[in-house]
Amino acid sequence: MSKVVITGGAGFIGSHIAEEIAKEHEVVVIDNLDDYYSPGLKRQNLEIILANPNVRFIEGDITDLSLLRRVIDSDVEFVFHEAAQAGVRISVEDPFKPNNINVLGTLNVLKASLDAGVERVINASSSSVYGKVQYLPFDEAHPTMPVSPYGVSKLAAEHYYRVFYEVYGLPTVSLRYFTVYGPRMRPDLAISIFTKKMLANEPITVFGDGNQTRDFTYIDDIVRVNRRLLETDAADGRVMNIGGGHRITVNDLIAHLREITGSTSRVVYSDKQKGDAEHTLADVELARNLVGYAPETTITDGLIRFVEWYTAARQKRLLPGTLA
Repeated sequence: MSKVVITGGAGFIGSHIAEEIAKEHEVVVIDNLDDYYSPGLKRQNLEIILANPNVRFIEGDITDLSLLRRVIDSDVEFVFHEAAQAGVRISVEDPFKPNNINVLGTLNVLKASLDAGVERVINASSSSVYGKVQYLPFDEAHPTMPVSPYGVSKLAAEHYYRVFYEVYGLPTVSLRYFTVYGPRMRPDLAISIFTKKMLANEPITVFGDGNQTRDFTYIDDIVRVNRRLLETDAADGRVMNIGGGHRITVNDLIAHLREITGSTSRVVYSDKQKGDAEHTLADVELARNLVGYAPETTITDGLIRFVEWYTAARQKRLLPGTLA
């Protein structure tokens, strides 16, 4: 049984990875329960994963190198680095916090992992590193011109991963996630917001004309590829797109959700937000070739599953804070 550390393991993606990995491995979750969104949601995620005796939780911050050195010890074989200050729009308002966490915090994770002799560190990167579109779909050779401080911070982190592989010999992989969604997703993301409003038949605000497109990736596909990286070194030193491979306009996304929920919510269009990418679409051929990645969940099926989960969670009063 390998020992695995998951930073940000109380969050949306991290908790799903922890839940899966803990079926066969010892998992140590580190999370600072930051109040960027409801810590109550993160504590509920922890309740789910801590039901498995293979999981241990440490409350702490990745900006604390001394703590990371204690958590990532010589017994740790793999590190999944999911901790980050997320949020494109909030990074425009405050560029210092994402830099501190996503760049300096990442450097701490890498240094602690190197010193401990970790077998592989897997980095949660983002399609936000691409920014300005020169062509679609994005392949990994597409120029990286982020349009937000968040995107800049994730790109800087990727370069640190590359350097630690090339210079220090630490096996690393960076996964560029494309708009991940599913049960337990963050409440500040569009699908969460739209679903909440639709179930209450309240107006929905769309920033821009709604013709911007996104490549949405269901959480199960994200978990599957992360788990695969426990088993293969084929992607060491590489950056890979992990997306759904299809894009949809925001207007069509709303139409899908309206059909699923039976909502009568009207749409209110507002000014486009600074830092928002116009279009995203992943070319996942590299991940397919290296690790056998293939997205299995369509946007329709994924939205149905999310709405079913959301409805059940709301009925059980499991949506504290901004999702109440």
